[in-house]
This record gives sequence, structure tokens and C-alpha cells, in this order.
Amino acid sequence: MQLRIIRRAPAAEGVVVLDLADASGRDLPHWSPGAHVDLRLGGGLVRQYSLCGDPADRSTWRIGVLREPAGRGGSARVHETLHEGAEVEAGEPRNHFALEPAPRYLFIAGGIGITPILPMVRAAEAAGADWELHYGGRSRRSMAFLEALGGPRTTLYPQDEVGLLALDRILGQPRPDTAVYCCGPEPLLAAVEAHCATWPAGALHVERFTPRAGGSSSAEEFEVELAVSGLTLTVPADKSVLQVVEEAGIGVLSSCREGTCGTCETPVLAGRIEHRDSLLTPQERAANDTMFVCVSRAADPRLVLEL
Repeated sequence: MQLRIIRRAPAAEGVVVLDLADASGRDLPHWSPGAHVDLRLGGGLVRQYSLCGDPADRSTWRIGVLREPAGRGGSARVHETLHEGAEVEAGEPRNHFALEPAPRYLFIAGGIGITPILPMVRAAEAAGADWELHYGGRSRRSMAFLEALGGPRTTLYPQDEVGLLALDRILGQPRPDTAVYCCGPEPLLAAVEAHCATWPAGALHVERFTPRAGGSSSAEEFEVELAVSGLTLTVPADKSVLQVVEEAGIGVLSSCREGTCGTCETPVLAGRIEHRDSLLTPQERAANDTMFVCVSRAADPRLVLEL
């Protein structure tokens, strides 16, 4: 889709908010809280940004983008080139961080990780669910969307005023029938995962903007059978399944190529998977029926994929 920037405004120190509309005036595709879209920024740069507006508004999508000086160039491109009136190509919304029905929600956000959490909070409120939000950042100046947050259910943690999020207090005692949703920098996610180790299975849901830390770096050669295409290919130690499949002329949708966006998810018909993505829950990994071919590999000599 070709989108036009119809509004651009600062949301916090280093954060810009963009409202995007279809360049031809058509309604935008439906999305649900937790969804993100790919923006194709030119020069081969494709980046994923969480939608943080109102899902009921089909005329406009809203994203918030933090400029990261040490990043790979995507956020700088957004801040420098996507001014009001500019156009950008975007993909369809995808959601690997969907808000599941629950009586109670515990939302935890760090920095720009507030973006996918905002529509979740609104959805929880509209559903009449019990919820609370804990939102941390370096300072109030760096914390986006503060004007949209408030009330007794929201607790702010500007680090320069109160220190880090009080995870021992927030997560120290598992709560029945409570879904935990967290998005933010990797140290926060790792800490939340550690604190939720004693919570019921499936209670915690996280979204990462960067690959999960500590993944395996070893790799061995294996075969992959493409059940639809009728091909059997060898995946060497120094190439991904995605690379080998593309070299064979089989088209696979992909974007981040680091296991964070979910574009290249592929059904697995046979064989065990060595999951290296940052998306699947432990339960989804144990099901052994899908993989992200940009990073994950085979734990058996042969995999059979629905490609």
C-alpha cells in the first residue's frame, strides 16, 4: 500500500508520531491491538512499527518512532524524510502480540514499548476487564503519550525520579487469571521473563523489537523438503532456510530476516525444529508445527515444509 503522512508531531524527546492514510483515499485494512506494519523506507530498509491508534478508525494509522542514534538507519530515515505530505510504502498489518481475552491484565512498558500497549489498554477498558499499567522510561521528557495516560490504574516510573520499574513488587506474586503483556528494551523483557518464571504457563506475552539474546550460534547442514514445490534442498551451515529457498526460485514473504517480525512464518509438516526466533511462546515452540525460516533451523537431518 502507498501511504501518505497526514500529520507529524513530536511525542517525547526523540520520538515522533506519524498519522498515515491511504494515498488514494481508501479505507485502511483492519488491525487489532498488538499489530505492527512494515514500512519500506527506500534503499532496502524495511522496518516494523507497532500501530498505536484506534483500530476502529479505518482512515488513519498511527505509529510512534524513537530515533536511535546507534540503530541501523531505519529510525533516522523516518525522522529525516517522512514529513507531512511524504509518501511511504507499507505492508499489511500482522499481529504476533495479540491481546487474548482475560479477566485481568497487567501491562508493562519500557520506553517506546508503550506503542503496542496503548491500544491494548483501551481494549481492556472497553471490555470491562480489570487492568493496570506500569510504564517506565529514562525521564518524563523521553516517555511518549503521557497525555493519553493517567488515572489510578497507571503507574509511571521515570528513572531519574524513582528508579527502575519495581518488578519485585509488580510480579513478585503470581496472580490467577491475569495475562501479563510486556514490550520494551531487552533488559526489561529478560527481567520480566525471569520474574514470571513461577507464573502459570502462558500468562506472559512479550514483544521484542530486537532479536532475543543468547540464541545458539552453531549450525549444521540439513535437508529441507518443499512439499508443495516438490523440491529437496540442502541448507548449508552458513545459510538460512530462507536464503536457500529463495536461491531455488521459491518466493517467500520476508522482512526483518532476524526472527522478530513474523513475515516468513512457514508451516512444518515433519521434522523437529531448532527455534531461534524471538516470537514464539514456549508452548508454540513445543507444538513443532511452524517456524520462521529466516533464522530457525532443523534439529533433525531433514525438515518437510509447506512451501
